[in-house]
Amino acid sequence: MMTAAFAPFQDLAQTLLADSYYANGDGSHDISHLQRVWKNAAAIHAEEGGDAEVLFAATILHDCVPIEKNSPLRPHASRLSAEKAAEVLASLEWPAAKIQAVAHAVEAHSFSAGLAPTTLEAKTLQDADRLDAIGMVGVARCFYVAGRMGTALYDPTDPQASSRPLDDTRYALDHFRSKLLRLATGFQTAAGARLARLRHDRLQRFLDEFTDEI
Repeated sequence: MMTAAFAPFQDLAQTLLADSYYANGDGSHDISHLQRVWKNAAAIHAEEGGDAEVLFAATILHDCVPIEKNSPLRPHASRLSAEKAAEVLASLEWPAAKIQAVAHAVEAHSFSAGLAPTTLEAKTLQDADRLDAIGMVGVARCFYVAGRMGTALYDPTDPQASSRPLDDTRYALDHFRSKLLRLATGFQTAAGARLARLRHDRLQRFLDEFTDEI
């Protein structure tokens, strides 16, 4: 059963998944993404603590408004998801304080939003989501999204952007330096930072080996 990966909140997962957008056709933000982010979040929570139910709800709903990477609305995606998450939880008669906590975590998780998380749950979700953007999963997602957007693997005349600005709207390889390799330095929790260092090293090894081959 697909909710088994969301233990111990399988019942809540069943309720909230109807309001997520895992079936929107985007394989980088599907049910497997939610499962991985929850696995990361649960691992961080086991060391750092916090309200597990708030963290779980925020995990399931953190991308509940689907906006493509190349949309001009992309910087607003986490705010729109936070607003929808609050509506969903209000319909379930959650306490206002918990709704607010979930909404903040959802809004603050996004790299594009540039909003600092102020609660432990928000810090944990941001770390958990960013872990899914680095390491080998991050490599796979980067090139998957590049394919969806119709971008090239790299600039054949200047793969390393030595004499041109980085442009990850045109070249997938540019996304490593413009974003992915910068993520590991911004983790909010000690547990998240430790996991990030491991995945960052994998990301760098991939980039080095890819560069060698081309």
